[in-house]
Amino acid sequence: MSFGSCRVIYLGGMGRSGSTLAERLLGELPKVCVAGEIVHLWQRGVTDNERCGCGEAFTECEFWSAVGAAAFGGWSQLDLGRIAELRASVDRTRFIPQLARRSVPDRVAAELAEYTSYYQRLYGAIAQVSGCQTVVDSSKHASLAFCLSRSSDLDLRVIHIVRDSRAVAYSWTTRVERPEAPGGSYMTRYPPLRAAREWNLQNASLGLLARSQTPVLRVRYEDLVSDVKPTLRRISDFAGLAVTEDQLGFVGGGEVGGGEREQWAELRRAHTAAGNPMRFTTGKITISKDDRWQTAMPGGQRRAVTALTLPLLSRYGYALAGGAS
Repeated sequence: MSFGSCRVIYLGGMGRSGSTLAERLLGELPKVCVAGEIVHLWQRGVTDNERCGCGEAFTECEFWSAVGAAAFGGWSQLDLGRIAELRASVDRTRFIPQLARRSVPDRVAAELAEYTSYYQRLYGAIAQVSGCQTVVDSSKHASLAFCLSRSSDLDLRVIHIVRDSRAVAYSWTTRVERPEAPGGSYMTRYPPLRAAREWNLQNASLGLLARSQTPVLRVRYEDLVSDVKPTLRRISDFAGLAVTEDQLGFVGGGEVGGGEREQWAELRRAHTAAGNPMRFTTGKITISKDDRWQTAMPGGQRRAVTALTLPLLSRYGYALAGGAS
């Protein structure tokens, strides 16, 4: 089935940088459908039958059943082995230097076209079933953003979510349960130096993508949580979404004394295929900066991560002693 051109907002960056919060906030805007981390849908949704953000198992979710039928004639019609094979051939961080070139070998071009065709059909079906004009994919991986950027059938807008490398490295050391997985499991954990190296790779790669013709907007997590509405307006303008002040009424807050501000947002249920456990949260949530790392992260780890990520930390405007400047 042909769906035509589809507008996709792709949230890219290192994991634990606030992309799930950004996604959930975007999902409250008119005619925007958030879909979670689509890169993991093939395994965690179709194969492992993990829970959708609505709470239902993937195969029991009416939304995703309708999407699978519209995109592929049903999920059972997919050759998941072929998708995994193509991903291994083109969608890896180590392939980014090749993907960043203006032209690639014919074999790679053919594999890229086949690989991205699955995403094109999926995005189109999500838009069709949801009745939305824009689909948000929070897959984060820079390599997938590069793959998608080579498709002329996608109106791709990349939001590069950045967070202080020390906060990210600390978050990757914490134990976080994955409630969507049967039997219980936990999110992957990285030691601080590995997280720092990945932070450099993902963020530098998205910086490289920004030098191409792909529209890329960098947004700092710290700015999002301190000024929600202005940041959402900035993202909306970049993505071509006409958002009025009334349509941002799901965000509120005010002064709580001592110069401090309290912000909140009302979140509805969303059909997200994979992602941070926050995707299951509904109702009124408080939005505030998570800066536990400043007191909980051992000094040696903090200094090591700072040294390893120093060039990009400075470029993104982070104070070397910690926090956003």
